[in-house]
Amino acid sequence: MSLLGVQRLLKDSRACKSVVVRRAAVALLSLTVGVVLADSAIVTLALPEILRHLGGSVAQVAWVLIAFNLVLALLVVPAAWACTRRNPAPMCAAGIAMFAAASAACALAGTMDVLIAARCVQALGGAFALVGCLELLVAATDEKRGVARWTTAGVLGTAVGPVAGGLLTEAISWQAIFVVQVPIAVLAVPAALAIRGNSVHAVDKHRPAIAPNLALVLLSAALTAALFLLVLLLVEGWGRSPATAALTVSVVPVAAFIATPLARRVRAGPRSESAAGCILIAGGLVGLAIPPSAHLAWTIAPQALIGLGLGLTVDSLTFEALRDRMPRAMHGGWTIGARHAGVVLGLAILTPVFTADLVDAQVPAQEAITGLVLDAPLRTQEKIALAQGLSDQLARERGRVPDLHPAFAELQVADEQRAAAATLERNLDEQLERAATYAFRDSFLIGAALALAALVPLIPFGRLRRRVHA
Repeated sequence: MSLLGVQRLLKDSRACKSVVVRRAAVALLSLTVGVVLADSAIVTLALPEILRHLGGSVAQVAWVLIAFNLVLALLVVPAAWACTRRNPAPMCAAGIAMFAAASAACALAGTMDVLIAARCVQALGGAFALVGCLELLVAATDEKRGVARWTTAGVLGTAVGPVAGGLLTEAISWQAIFVVQVPIAVLAVPAALAIRGNSVHAVDKHRPAIAPNLALVLLSAALTAALFLLVLLLVEGWGRSPATAALTVSVVPVAAFIATPLARRVRAGPRSESAAGCILIAGGLVGLAIPPSAHLAWTIAPQALIGLGLGLTVDSLTFEALRDRMPRAMHGGWTIGARHAGVVLGLAILTPVFTADLVDAQVPAQEAITGLVLDAPLRTQEKIALAQGLSDQLARERGRVPDLHPAFAELQVADEQRAAAATLERNLDEQLERAATYAFRDSFLIGAALALAALVPLIPFGRLRRRVHA
């Protein structure tokens, strides 16, 4: 082979290797975007286990969610500003490394305060990782494909988060949620450095897109009811295991994944897709508010509507907020900030409502339990012992939906009355399920109202005014 042929072969080999490295880097950075945005909801199904392991109340453990989303909402735009004035590659790599270290700290947390503090650091690193990944994905591909990868990874990460968290919690522990993030983030650090980013040094050329970002705020607040409250209802209210709840809520990411190709076929336009998605999400939340019973099947159709709405809205609104606006990272930061500000807004509105409704539901539930115990075909001394055990159990788990099984496990009954005791336990559990379902109703309906409110920013008031004047 001639010298020229050898040189050409080496050149082709280096080019092939460069393409492989670039593709691997793009895949890892896309996965990192999904992992960071999954963190906004990945602990949802693990919250009951975190409560039992670290202590606290439902309202307190909500800060495990609030802290991450609040810090990310506040810091992502400043992080984007920094990335537009320097090479985004090292800043993105540093953010991913910080996210990895904080994830390890979350796994090792021994108190609720330490876990919440580590979640704040996670969000700080995640802010730089997200906006940096946007710039690097565009640099590695092109404007359209880079933004599409970034947006799709975020949507799927948000939807898949609760499912992944529930399965890991059931199979291993809640700490595993954070452990699995570490190697992904560690591998993504060299991936970020492998892509040559551009130092923009640009002033803001365009103002943030108000309408789509405001719609993202309201929609994210509404989706909090689906991604946070639904899993609490399934695990705490209806007594399902985290794995069962995870498989149940997997309907949402599946439907969200299907929504994109459906939208491409219909070609209705971003505003029409977003409006349809808002209505679907609202309808799904209304369906979750009024299930006929605590059977999991009644949640499937509402979740499918929510998933379709999620897939239609977040993609369309994000593309609209980024379209023709520079610097790209700044406007990407605005969309991320809007989404996570919406999560905080949703938690701030919905958490007090459902916790208050849960407390209000305790009195009628206790009265119904008392009536069922008095009417049960048990001997008087057994009813008295059971009533005392149930009272103690209710007192120990005040503020939560109680597990009544320990009171029955301690009850000494004759063999001929075991069937009656088992029937009574089932009846009491059904009563608690009804009370829990009712306690979550108002929160789901408020979520539906927030989804419908997201329609308002999408109304083209300027066009309407021009038509009126014409």
